[in-house]
Amino acid sequence: VQLQASGGGLVQPGGSLRLSCAASGSIFSINDMGWYRQGPGKQRELVARITSSGNTSYADSVKGRFTISRDNAKNTVSLQMNNLKPEDTAVYYCTADIVRTGWVRAYNYYGQGTQVTVSS
Repeated sequence: VQLQASGGGLVQPGGSLRLSCAASGSIFSINDMGWYRQGPGKQRELVARITSSGNTSYADSVKGRFTISRDNAKNTVSLQMNNLKPEDTAVYYCTADIVRTGWVRAYNYYGQGTQVTVSS
């Protein structure tokens, strides 16, 4: 099982980016999916999370600007980021709680991270 993230890059303040992450491998089901980020000199923080039924939660710092969504048929999760600020600069990691085929419980997996830089 692996998670592959894409969509990072350099954007000016006020701009938008869309991150995507695809899970692949021997997957039976996926519970919660989400995005973490780690900025320079900062601890990793949870940005947004979405359950298998579509319930979402967000860090206070991104509420109203970021939107998380998922496609259960494609095993993907996306993060639409609008009105980006310099403090959003970080490496963004997707995460998913995955039950592998033939297994009983879910395990947490992380993608490789994608860099988002907000700068003029």
